[in-house]
Amino acid sequence: MNNTPIVTTSALTKVYGSDATQVTALNGVSAAFAAGTFTAIMGPSGSGKSTMMHCLAGLDTPTSGSVLIDGVQLVGMPDKELTKLRRDKIGFIFQAFNLLPTHTAAQNILLPLELSGSKVNPALFRNLVEALGISDRLNHLPSQLSGGQQQRVAVARALISRPAVVFADEPTGALDSRSSAGLLAFLRQAAQGGQTIIMVTHDPRAASYTDRALLLRDGQIVSDIAHPSEDTVMAAMKTLDN
Repeated sequence: MNNTPIVTTSALTKVYGSDATQVTALNGVSAAFAAGTFTAIMGPSGSGKSTMMHCLAGLDTPTSGSVLIDGVQLVGMPDKELTKLRRDKIGFIFQAFNLLPTHTAAQNILLPLELSGSKVNPALFRNLVEALGISDRLNHLPSQLSGGQQQRVAVARALISRPAVVFADEPTGALDSRSSAGLLAFLRQAAQGGQTIIMVTHDPRAASYTDRALLLRDGQIVSDIAHPSEDTVMAAMKTLDN
């Protein structure tokens, strides 16, 4: 791990609507995410955590402020270039897995490389599927896999292109506790190996696997917890409800 910021945002603001219907989802958020760190973004419903992730990942356009990924400014970037940046620099893990139902597990994993015209790194592919325990499921369709297996395929897909950052949106939300623990342990290991991961979650137990937890309320970061434990996060979340 080093201290070089891979993702940086400054004075990030997102406003929806106007006049009487105006809602400020993010209100001047500034944060930096170093390479090889695993960060949880947390907060009550409506706190702005999902909006923050969407703006950081280039899925939503902020009203003002800046977002840099690997030194590249996303704000103001033309759509075509932004699409290419997301393809080349960003990996995504979704709660709903988002696997193509007609593709095998292997085909789903390799899809980002196929879309970008990049070559497969056989050693990386082998290491990923072995570490995730899906080596014997590569020829199976998503419908033939358990929820935990589908999510591990989605994780391999997110990591296969060696992205600058992986965004995970409630990645354990559809998993049982055992599958969740296995997935979070793998993500922690990936971060220790140099992968930068930013995860939106509502689960204090999931946050306890990370290096850092950012807590949002009313569109602002109100707590930045290093090496969070489940108890520490639960206590901090309770203060947000008061």
